[in-house]
Amino acid sequence: MSQRVFVPGDAAALSVGADAVARAVSQQIADRRLDAAVVRNGSRGMLWLEPLVEVETPRGRMAYGPVAAHAVPGLFDAGFLEGKPHPLSLGLTEEISFLKTQERLTFARCGITDPFSLSDYISHGGYKGLERAIALAPEAIVEEVVQSGLRGRGGAGFPTGIKWRTVLREKSTPKYIVCNADEGDSGTYADRMIMEGDPFVLIEGMTIAGLAVGAAQGYVYVRSEYPHAFRALKRAVRIAQEKGYLGSNVAGSGRAFDIDVRLGAGAYICGEETSLLESLEGKRGQVRFKPPLPAIEGLFGQPTVVNNVISLATIPIILDKGAAFYRDFGVGKSRGTLTIQLAGNIKRGGLVEKAFGLTLREAIYDYGGGTASGRPLRAVQAGGPLGAYFPESLLDTPLDYEAFAAKKGLLGHGGIVVFDDSVDLARQARFAMEFCSAESCGKCTPCRIGSTRGVEVLDKIIANENRTENLVLLDELCELLLDGSLCALGGLIPYPVQSAIRHFPEDFSRPAAPRVAPVGVRHTQAPL
Repeated sequence: MSQRVFVPGDAAALSVGADAVARAVSQQIADRRLDAAVVRNGSRGMLWLEPLVEVETPRGRMAYGPVAAHAVPGLFDAGFLEGKPHPLSLGLTEEISFLKTQERLTFARCGITDPFSLSDYISHGGYKGLERAIALAPEAIVEEVVQSGLRGRGGAGFPTGIKWRTVLREKSTPKYIVCNADEGDSGTYADRMIMEGDPFVLIEGMTIAGLAVGAAQGYVYVRSEYPHAFRALKRAVRIAQEKGYLGSNVAGSGRAFDIDVRLGAGAYICGEETSLLESLEGKRGQVRFKPPLPAIEGLFGQPTVVNNVISLATIPIILDKGAAFYRDFGVGKSRGTLTIQLAGNIKRGGLVEKAFGLTLREAIYDYGGGTASGRPLRAVQAGGPLGAYFPESLLDTPLDYEAFAAKKGLLGHGGIVVFDDSVDLARQARFAMEFCSAESCGKCTPCRIGSTRGVEVLDKIIANENRTENLVLLDELCELLLDGSLCALGGLIPYPVQSAIRHFPEDFSRPAAPRVAPVGVRHTQAPL
């Protein structure tokens, strides 16, 4: 068997030259007539080390990184196929401190296997969950998920098993499984990493969901900005169909389930489940009135399970190892593991999978290494653009749904964006309002009009125009958005705005400054 050299095909690695590195490695293998082959794996999640090149050795996989294409000949000269020392050598991959202390359950295979090798997937424990699910009654599968304590990883934290139970009990057919892969929150990339690095685990999880509730068709709604993930998932679905793991006779069970992969419409609002369903039906992505809930009347008016990528990708290990195994991780009502994504002004950005209960401080400093600039940390935003800004004094808050809610924050999809002491929180609050204005679907007045008025009021506050009166007006406007919006976009935008005012009041009392929006913000008027 040829020795394997792993070069990630993950989008993050591609952005820093992984394709060129893979070509350089292949060229060296050919030129030196070596018995070795390049495997394009997923990312291990250590983004500051990408492209991370690994080589199989008798001692285990040895890591080198970050590797540039021009450094590849030197690696071969130094004998990296034997795992010999080199300035880019990082030692055994599994011994790297960032990875060593994690609890990787959902991401157990990501970065380890060939994403498109079904045999590789199976040899690393894949499809054991489906094998067990096939032997269980639908009610027993659902009960296993209920007892695991798994909650939706897309942001709301709703118990996954309760949602499945609702769909199972509905008599109307057909039923559908819809995977929300419209990962649009700032600082998040866990869904993308799964789709690019371990797509079969998502396919297996969706298949188990189909068997559990009596659905024969699933759809994955992939964010339009994820072309690599879209292609990877389409390819993996074709392979699963060819090998009999999707189709009319799933794994010889006599039961049917298939998956269609759809590209999203490019709107942040389509991350909201009812807007996603509207878009999936070919309509404009707008929020639906609730009730009825999608579990009762979802896609095409039929009972529908709508779950996030990470939620569905976690199902196989729950069915394989049992509910108690998964439930033993975590704290309180937050069971299992959380995929933390470190971004922003952070020295070591990347993905960390740990049991719930780790603190913000531990995530940022023990794993992220503090700020990239070396300046003091001033603020952290968790939960995407709708999440609260936490000051340094709240860094000991555990990563747990209830603990965050008690501090008027959101854990969301696990994204953590770090800011140093150069940040202006008044401008960040303005950014949040303008984001809401730009991304509003326009269906409800509080979000459509209120966010636009919010930008105007914040501009006046920053310009010191009747600042005291406008701060009162802004607070009243936030309460209106919170109470009157149809969905979380308008309903949660007060979180970043009010938290910025609450924790960083000094930024709202500075002398007037020129009106300059934060870099990257679109000057888009909300639809009237």
